[in-house]
Amino acid sequence: MLCHLCFSCIKHIIKGDGLHALDFGQKNKQDEVMYQDIIPLYAADIHDQLKKQFAYLSGGRGENGCPVITFPDYPAFSEIPEKEFQNVLTYLTSIPSLRDARIGFILVIDRRQDKWTSVKASILRIAASFPGNLQLVLVLRPTGLFHRALSDIAFRFNKDEFKMKVPIIMLGSVSELQGYIDKTQLTEDLGGTLDYCHNRWLSRRTAIEGFAQKVKQTAQILQSFGTELAETELPNDVQSTSSLLATHTEKKDKMKEDIRLAVEQGDDILGSITKPVTENPEYKLNQDQLDNQTTVERLLAQLHETESAFDEFWIKHQQKLEQCLHLRNFEQNFREVKAALDIVSERLSAFTDVGNSCSHAEHILKDLANFEEKSCEIVAKARMLASEGDAFIQSNHYAVDSIIPKCSELHHLCDALATEMERRRNTLNKSLELHGLLEKTMRWCDEGIYLLASQPVDKCQSQDGAESALQEIEKFLDTGAGNKIELNKVYREYAHILNEDLKEHIEKVFQKQESMEEMFQKRQVSLKKLAAKQTRPVQPVAPRPEAFVKSPCTSPGLQRDCVSNTESGVLRKVNYRRGKSEMSELHQSRGGSTMDDEENLAVLRQHVMNELIETERAYVEELLCVLEGYAAEMDNPLMAHLISPELQNKKDILFGNMEEIYHFHNRIFLRELENYVEYPELVGRCFLDQMEDFQIYEKYCQNKPRSESLWRQFSDSVFFQECQRKLDHKLSLDSYLLKPVQRITKYQLLLKEMLKYSKNCEGAEDLQEALNSILGILKAVNDSMHQIAITGYDGNLNELGKLLMQGSFNVWTDHKKGHSKVKDLARFKPMQRHLFLHEKAVLFCKKREENGEGYEKAPSYSYKHSLNMAAVGITENVKGDAKKFEIWYNAREEVYIIQAPTPEVKATWVNEIRKVLTSQLQACREASQHRTLEHTQSLPLPASSCTSPSRNNIRNMKKMDERKADLTSLEGYVTTVAPKYPEKGKGWAKTSHSLDASEENDGWSSAEEPLNSSDAEEDGGGGGGGNEMKLTPGKYTVVTDYEKGVSEEFAVKGGDVVQLIREGEDGLWYVKNLTTGREGWIPANNLLMLIGNSKSAQSLSSSESGTASSTLSTSSSCSDSCNASSTSFSDIKG
Repeated sequence: MLCHLCFSCIKHIIKGDGLHALDFGQKNKQDEVMYQDIIPLYAADIHDQLKKQFAYLSGGRGENGCPVITFPDYPAFSEIPEKEFQNVLTYLTSIPSLRDARIGFILVIDRRQDKWTSVKASILRIAASFPGNLQLVLVLRPTGLFHRALSDIAFRFNKDEFKMKVPIIMLGSVSELQGYIDKTQLTEDLGGTLDYCHNRWLSRRTAIEGFAQKVKQTAQILQSFGTELAETELPNDVQSTSSLLATHTEKKDKMKEDIRLAVEQGDDILGSITKPVTENPEYKLNQDQLDNQTTVERLLAQLHETESAFDEFWIKHQQKLEQCLHLRNFEQNFREVKAALDIVSERLSAFTDVGNSCSHAEHILKDLANFEEKSCEIVAKARMLASEGDAFIQSNHYAVDSIIPKCSELHHLCDALATEMERRRNTLNKSLELHGLLEKTMRWCDEGIYLLASQPVDKCQSQDGAESALQEIEKFLDTGAGNKIELNKVYREYAHILNEDLKEHIEKVFQKQESMEEMFQKRQVSLKKLAAKQTRPVQPVAPRPEAFVKSPCTSPGLQRDCVSNTESGVLRKVNYRRGKSEMSELHQSRGGSTMDDEENLAVLRQHVMNELIETERAYVEELLCVLEGYAAEMDNPLMAHLISPELQNKKDILFGNMEEIYHFHNRIFLRELENYVEYPELVGRCFLDQMEDFQIYEKYCQNKPRSESLWRQFSDSVFFQECQRKLDHKLSLDSYLLKPVQRITKYQLLLKEMLKYSKNCEGAEDLQEALNSILGILKAVNDSMHQIAITGYDGNLNELGKLLMQGSFNVWTDHKKGHSKVKDLARFKPMQRHLFLHEKAVLFCKKREENGEGYEKAPSYSYKHSLNMAAVGITENVKGDAKKFEIWYNAREEVYIIQAPTPEVKATWVNEIRKVLTSQLQACREASQHRTLEHTQSLPLPASSCTSPSRNNIRNMKKMDERKADLTSLEGYVTTVAPKYPEKGKGWAKTSHSLDASEENDGWSSAEEPLNSSDAEEDGGGGGGGNEMKLTPGKYTVVTDYEKGVSEEFAVKGGDVVQLIREGEDGLWYVKNLTTGREGWIPANNLLMLIGNSKSAQSLSSSESGTASSTLSTSSSCSDSCNASSTSFSDIKG
């Protein structure tokens, strides 16, 4: 609650309902202006009555200061209502001060123009109604002789009738009146000089009383407002407190304005009273004017006193409200700052990692420094808030008990945060020191291993070479004092930062150090033996010449058999021992050389592995740096003002899926690599296990053009410059956005190096496979970059299957349909086309170079047309050019001659197309065989006694089966179903023929045997097979009638078109008569006779290629069984 102030001056004004100085006949002892206990009359209330002027207070005074009330000659005096008469007399007697009123009033009754009867009535009425004390009554009797005499006589005899306690003096003239009242105290109508204007007097009285009421109302409002302020509860939040302060201030300002207006009103009244004196200093104010002046001055003084008291109270009230507002702001800021400090403390507690390398520890230190820089603002704000609270305490704030604990808590949190920050920094510095020591030891061990590997084995065989190698080793070991680690000392000195990972790392380093020292010791022992070995003198012995001529032995170890039998046994023993020693040394030398070579390769493999892991760690750290220093900052509200509106919400475009790449490398790949650090030759398996995850780079590279375009637009943004400054990067962001592209290409170089040093190792095959897979990913990435540049294709490229190949070629076209001149022009004028080979279609596009920079400079490809792979055939070789091959469509209705840049490119494309067609053929065969098997199970088996073929035929049939089994190698033609394809507007070049049009013999490829190929026809047959006809599935025209099938209902006639579906056992073929629709079994030898030399009704094309070409097609159906099953190739593939 606000403290309640006592407005004494306001109470003086407000007490009672009237103005004390204006009340008449009261019994209060104090002569104050505002005291009164009864309801007063105001001039404004009886204005009309006063205006009649039947009585007035001129302001004149008698000898004793008695107020003079004048009753002028008023003819209608007797007609004045009693109530009006009483009101006027009451009001006039209330005007003088209480002191003057107590002395009594002098009444001057002017009846000079009246009759005695009127005089008598007037005196009696006045005597009966006058409310105040009377001092003297002076009556100016009528001036007429009769009425004058009558008044004298009547007054003497009727004196007692007036019932007045004061003397009544009858005066005959104004001069007599001046004997009782000074001339200066009488108005001009009574022969005096007193300046009196009744209208002016009435106006002034009304103004003074209005001012008094204004003062009273102002005092009452101030008291009410003060009570309201004193009883107002303090709000508990900033907004309410601020609103309350604003509301109270607004009310206070209104009160002050009312007071100012009241003061102006009082000053105006006071000025009008004193105006005569101001204009004429010799002018004397009458007592009434002086009383009015005193009244107004006291009202003004009281008003000023009231205003001062209110101002004093308001200052305290405002101070308390402002303190309350400060307190609420302090409490709100305290909650915000404490929450921010808690977050900082929580994030600081997350800095538990001490790093796994120097670079990692440095990166964490840099992160800690950046974190400290960001948190400094919060800590500074907290300390400033604590200082603000201390200032409140010093200024005797009313809520000191609430502020002190909060200030103490803020100081404690800031100090604790600073202490913890320093502890974390010291821990990381210690970790950096430890990692530096470990890496220094690792480098020393690597240098030692390199030293051992670089010492040439052949030179070490000599004494000088061995001694020189020993000196190198000893010189190197002397450097170990500053590079070696002592396990116990490290554990003791860095005990407070060691965790399980660090201990394991220290153990590995120490083991490597011990292993290296052990290698040095072994090498020293070996070299010391070589250096200490002395060549023994050998006594020359002359053997018989024929011993060396006849002996085929050249080995020193066998020379003992070639020496003469006459030599002494001692000599034979010496030679034998020398030979054995030399042989042993030779084997030792060779074995040592092989061992050293393998040791050198192991060192090189380890070097490549170290480079792979170290660069991987650096790569992960760079990705993290970019994600935290740039990508995360784009979502930081504190940095939002630096980001232009066009750049907002573009983070995914700028950074692509870099975060996904980072998580894969940081959480999976780097950890897997570290598991192979001791087995570098097996690292290929690590790549193969994670090969599917490397596909994420394709998405990143496909987004790279958009990212680079966006970067060029905003590369000079203040946001990027600020981020670069905070990260202390010398290179801008675009250099780091290129890191993933550079990294994926780096792997294949490292794998090649590792493979070069691991040819004879266990993991060589995995390394080769991993290298091939990485190269495949790079190719897929490169192909996808070209694929996304295709424009004008209305369909969905993803529906065409995987992109297998892409490249630029010269293309000639040769179509059956079309104008001859157009065909001739197309034949001789090649088109530049960029081909995209998908699993389901091949796209022909026109390459268009674009202007621009970076990725925008890459070409785009305008889509021209496409061919469905289900209706495509190929001719591998074209006469006259080893770089050409053919792609033809719908049984050579459209032929495209493709010229590759090199024969190697052609071979690659042909092989890839062959694989696609093979997979399609295999899928169609499986569907056809499945359908035929189901159909065959419902047919009767042929009787072996009726159509038993000869053994030769059976052997021929078996050979044909074997040849069919070889069709998967693509030495013949491929036959598949020709489904209906989408129209050109949907992405396909044109609609192929459906199976319903098979009877028209359009769009079918030849049978699967090579004898039906265009190349075989040009060579005059089936490659040396004579004129013997070999049956293959397909359509044929019957040249003679046949009515003896295995099934009695099956018969064919000359001219019928039959479909050879499949070959069964015992030389039987299952045939369908397409003319009649019947099916049945026919022996192969009879079938050869029926169809004679007719060719397949669906011959593919006549190839224009050389004799060695092989034609491949997928434009036809396998058999009607495929049709009967209603399963198209596209359905099978789908």
